[in-house]
Amino acid sequence: MPRPKGTSVNLETARQRLSGLKSITPLPDYGPNLKPTDYEGKINAATEKLDAHNKLLSDVEQSQNEWDAIDQELGEWNVGVLAATKAHYGSDSSEYEQVGGTRKSDRKRPTKKKPTP
Repeated sequence: MPRPKGTSVNLETARQRLSGLKSITPLPDYGPNLKPTDYEGKINAATEKLDAHNKLLSDVEQSQNEWDAIDQELGEWNVGVLAATKAHYGSDSSEYEQVGGTRKSDRKRPTKKKPTP
């Protein structure tokens, strides 16, 4: 399942407010600590950070997909090696047990349960 990309309600609100702020003529002066140009700079910085974050999420997804493919291929090889060892040495051999199989003679035979009165 892909990771959801980052979004920000605050960033969208800021973009809308900046758009509205720019439509006011003349541009309002809120003092030295709250300039529209500084506000726009903060919005741009947040946008760049969000874009970088989303790129990292995409990179993680790509890496996860590559890992899943390698892991699945390795699992198939595991099954193949066990089957080849069984075919070559037999299902009751020590070699089969050495590669992770359970020897035929070591398997527990199923027993029927006796009915309780």
